[in-house]
Amino acid sequence: MAKYLFSASYTSEGAKGLIKEGGSSRRKQIESMVKQLGGTLEAAYYSFGEMDVFVIVDVPDSVTAAAVSLVVNASGAVRLKTIPLLTPEEIDEASRKGINYRVPGA
Repeated sequence: MAKYLFSASYTSEGAKGLIKEGGSSRRKQIESMVKQLGGTLEAAYYSFGEMDVFVIVDVPDSVTAAAVSLVVNASGAVRLKTIPLLTPEEIDEASRKGINYRVPGA
């Protein structure tokens, strides 16, 4: 499973829908969508400021995360950003990969 953080800001139409349905109703819908895709909802939080909602999910792969992003953004009710999350162990593994890199201009 791959873990992703989705951060979203509502458009005016999306905010109207949120006011009508409520936050827990939206969380249930997100949880249902993620479950349908073979994943799990880890956390869902609302905020205020630049972003209105933060959701952490485990989904099977990056293709699944991309599918969620495409569908949600296409709705026009939300502007969604998708951020892959890596465990400390995955960073350990990445740091052990032998990669040849030359600094530009060197």
